[in-house]
Amino acid sequence: MALTSMTGYGRGESSVGGLRVEIELSSVNRKQLDVRLNLPRQLASLESRVHEQVHKACSRGQISGVVRITTVEGEQAAEARVDEKLARQYLRRLRRTAKKLGVDDQLTAADLGRMPGVLSCEARQDEPARMWPSVRKALQQAVEGMVAMREREGAALEKDVARRLAGLSRHRDAIAKRAPLLVKRYRKALLDRLKASEVELDRDDPALIKDLALFAERSDITEELVRLDSHFAQFDKLVCDSKPVGRTMDFLCQEMFREINTIGSKASDTVVARHVIQFKAGLEAVREQIQNVE
Repeated sequence: MALTSMTGYGRGESSVGGLRVEIELSSVNRKQLDVRLNLPRQLASLESRVHEQVHKACSRGQISGVVRITTVEGEQAAEARVDEKLARQYLRRLRRTAKKLGVDDQLTAADLGRMPGVLSCEARQDEPARMWPSVRKALQQAVEGMVAMREREGAALEKDVARRLAGLSRHRDAIAKRAPLLVKRYRKALLDRLKASEVELDRDDPALIKDLALFAERSDITEELVRLDSHFAQFDKLVCDSKPVGRTMDFLCQEMFREINTIGSKASDTVVARHVIQFKAGLEAVREQIQNVE
């Protein structure tokens, strides 16, 4: 199974009783799962069901969505309502005013219909329970589309991360190859400095041997290299895991940084230092990519 990204988009729609339900979902990276959906007022009671369905498909990321309800063309999804009581009040008062002013009373039904509040058009309020099957169908389409995009993005992330990890492995191998030479180079440098200072010192002098032994102990990076190998192996296993692995990979990146940082502080060598710097830069790029892995 490839890595899964936290970036995706999906859309779904369904119709019921002259109404069309449209749902759009989009997701971006976030440490926890955060679902924010904008539901119409008449579907507010379905919010928990909608959240539950999204939670089943995703474990991390900020998921934003909107649910829209529109009228299907050719279908009756609204009702015209007339406030007769208000119309009578308008009619009575207007006729009284016309009589006082001595003007003709020529009011028509059309005139009354234009009076504020007399004629209204109200959307039919279908019960949420009746609309849930349609909402669920549109939501499932949107979730499947979003998950499919997250998987495609994840596959691209996997290739990029694998390429970058291969580069890090080459730096690790170069450091391991250089490690055995560190004590020899230190010994030669120390003897050269003593010779330049015109200090007479036997190569088998206990003080020299002790100094070299201490340097060898302090500069031994075998443990760090072994742990780096272990972390690389764990990365390979995680890619094949069916569970979300983003957090674990992020933790491994932190551990790898700690190991390479220790190597840099132990090995007093310009060549090793150069590989350490390049390793850190590459590792930071890997970690940035993994921030978007579910």
